[in-house]
Amino acid sequence: MQPVIAIVGRPNVGKSTFFNKVAGRKISITENRPGVTRDRITADCEWRGKPFTLVDTGGIELKSEDAMWKQIALQASLAVDTADVILFFTDGREGLTSSDHDVADFLRRSKKPVVLVVNKIDDYSADKLFEFYSLGLGEPYAVSSEHSRGIGDVLDCAVARFPVGEESADDSLKIAVVGKPNAGKSSLVNRLLGQERTIVTPVAGTTRDAVDTRFERDGRAYTIIDTAGIRRKRSVEDDVEYYSVLRAFDAVRRADVCLLVIDAQEGITEQDVKIVGYVHEQGKPSVIVMNKWDLIEKDTHTVQAFEEKLRRELKFMEYFRSAYVSAKTGQRLEKLLPLAREVYEHAGARIPTGVLNDLLADAMRVSEPPSYQGRRLKLYYASQAAVHPPLFVLMVNDEGLMHFSYERYLENVIRGAYDFSGTPIRIRVRNKKESE
Repeated sequence: MQPVIAIVGRPNVGKSTFFNKVAGRKISITENRPGVTRDRITADCEWRGKPFTLVDTGGIELKSEDAMWKQIALQASLAVDTADVILFFTDGREGLTSSDHDVADFLRRSKKPVVLVVNKIDDYSADKLFEFYSLGLGEPYAVSSEHSRGIGDVLDCAVARFPVGEESADDSLKIAVVGKPNAGKSSLVNRLLGQERTIVTPVAGTTRDAVDTRFERDGRAYTIIDTAGIRRKRSVEDDVEYYSVLRAFDAVRRADVCLLVIDAQEGITEQDVKIVGYVHEQGKPSVIVMNKWDLIEKDTHTVQAFEEKLRRELKFMEYFRSAYVSAKTGQRLEKLLPLAREVYEHAGARIPTGVLNDLLADAMRVSEPPSYQGRRLKLYYASQAAVHPPLFVLMVNDEGLMHFSYERYLENVIRGAYDFSGTPIRIRVRNKKESE
């Protein structure tokens, strides 16, 4: 597993700006007010040929009695526990504060290598750094994250302190947990991980960023991504929340599998259907997770009724797989990871070319395609061109003769012969003459 660098410090000292500069893209939300970054945010990075995982954290206010600040401090503490090197950020414009001394004392107790970073030094002067030596954490590094100055020196120092050992590529299955606010996504993540990994409160929208955590279960590696709740556009209140929703969509795009969390008490809503539709359009295998199942009054037909409702609302993805769980009690959660791996394997399945052509030829003999102006669709050749999601290319005489309903028929034939449950498949029709 590659080394981990954690960025910590009190609020609003520029940690997220530095994180985004090193990551090369705007992953962490940057806003000029404290408390915007609440959970731990990660990115895979590389410096001078050395790969590492960079972790951004919320600002630490150790003496605050506010419940939210206590949760943020807990997240930062967990990041420190898992880090190999810590970047301690301070503010060169504001100077040292009592909070900086509190954080420094906390980091010393961790006994982890610490690189002291003095950020917001736009015009370097050695005099600006003198007071930071009093923290007792060694030489302070002057940085301007906003203008990308001094970042290389900090990274040189950090990678030099990596533990000696072999580094391996991330081969984990990446699972994005998505859904509306307050569907129980973070509670589900915490249950799966067995730790308070993300902030869980009764207030909808507490998770603002997409939070990655790598873990192992039964000898298999996973990275689970907890995302912000995806609201309807007219419900997004400010820029921070808007970017949080964008992070959730980005998490879907980079995931291998999506767990689509729905509040069973509320039932599937129009917004849930839109979120599921986005995952379908991105070609991601998925599992519909009906959460809060412990709160539902049940009889022998309850699951069947829920399944019928899902089939009606999700006609565009009849291939869906579902699970009925409770993040609160842990009911049936042990089924989720095996189910996620199963639908991912379905998305990677291949049909041999000869078998595929025989299958489709038989299907077209059983049910001929409809004719249009005296012409009928002819299939010359078919092949599977890709996986994740499976893509089937059909060479025909005229792609304009392929009616949507007949394409759906052929998809159902393929699904009837091979288990592609839980994953979309794509059919691309091309004129034979165009490929010659």
